[in-house]
Amino acid sequence: MPLPLGYATFLESPVAKQNTLIQARSQPLHPGTMRIPPLKAIIAFESVARTKSVNRAADELGLTPSAVSHQIANLESIVGRPLFTRLGRGLVLTPTGQQYLADVTGSLADLSRATERASSQSGVEILRIHSSPSFGLMWLLPRLALFQEANGDIQLNLACSYEDVSFTSGFYDVDVRHGYAHWTDGEIKTLRNEFIAPLASEEYLRRHPVRAPEDLLERRLIFSETPLVQWKQWFGKFGVAVSPKAYDFAFDRSYMSLEAAALGHGVALESTMLASVHLKRGSLVPVFDRTYAVEVGAHHLVYPSQNADLPRVAKFLTWVEQEISRNT
Repeated sequence: MPLPLGYATFLESPVAKQNTLIQARSQPLHPGTMRIPPLKAIIAFESVARTKSVNRAADELGLTPSAVSHQIANLESIVGRPLFTRLGRGLVLTPTGQQYLADVTGSLADLSRATERASSQSGVEILRIHSSPSFGLMWLLPRLALFQEANGDIQLNLACSYEDVSFTSGFYDVDVRHGYAHWTDGEIKTLRNEFIAPLASEEYLRRHPVRAPEDLLERRLIFSETPLVQWKQWFGKFGVAVSPKAYDFAFDRSYMSLEAAALGHGVALESTMLASVHLKRGSLVPVFDRTYAVEVGAHHLVYPSQNADLPRVAKFLTWVEQEISRNT
C-alpha cells in the first residue's frame, strides 16, 4: 500500500525522528535487547582483576588457565576494548578495565544478595563473616553463642583464611583483617582496647619469677611473627638493651604462640584481645601491669559501604564493639 502524500517526508523530519527516539527510550528493556555478557566471563574477569594472575584466578575458579583466558578474550570481544595489559609477569587493568570492574562489582553483589533472599525459606538472615584465623578462633568462636542469644533471627557463617577476601562477588558481608589499615576496598572500623603484652602461665611464673623487663632476657621467650610489636621493639620501648637472641620457640600464628604460653613453655608477647579467653580462664596472666603493655590497632572490621545499611551487618558491628567494651 503506497504511503499517503507527504508521509514519507514526515518520517524523515526531525520531529518524527525525535518522537521515535522518545518512544524507543520509553520501552522497557528486556534480555533480548540488553548487551549482557556471559556471567562466567564477568566472574573470570573479576577474579583475574583481583588476583592479577590468570593462573591464580584459574585455581580459585577451578578452571584451566586457558579456559580463563578464553573467557577474558570473549569479554574483551564483547566490550570492544582491551581490559588488561601485561606488566612484567602479571596483569594490570587498563583504564577501561578499571571502570568496567567498578561498574560490575555492585551488580555482582546485588545479584548475590537477590539470590540469597529468594532462596531463604525460613526468614532467617545469613550473615557471612570472614576472619583472620587467630581472631576467628581465639576471639570470635568462643562468643558465637552470645551473638546467637542476642540475634536469634541471624545465622552467622564464619570462614577463616590468611587472605583478605574480595567483596566483589557480594558473598561476604564483613572481613575481619589483621595489620595496618591500608585497604581501600571498604569501610574500616578499627577495634580499640587491644594491647600487646608479655603473657605466661601462672605455673611458669612461679617457677621462673619475673620482676622487671630485663629479667625476661633470662627466661624462655616465645617469638610470634604476627603481632605489630615484636620483642625487639618491646624491649627498646622500655629501655632494655637486647642483643640478637635465639628464641626458644617461634610461631607464625598467634593462636599457636598463645597456646604454647598457656602450656607453660615460656613467655609470649601477644595480643590481650586474642588472649581474652585465656586471661578470663586464668590459663594465661599478664607478666606485668598495664604500664608495660603497648596499645595497637591491629584488628579491623572491613565491609563495603553499602553493607552498612543491612540490619544483620549493623547488628554485628554493634555487637563486636559492645563485647570489646564489656571485656576491657
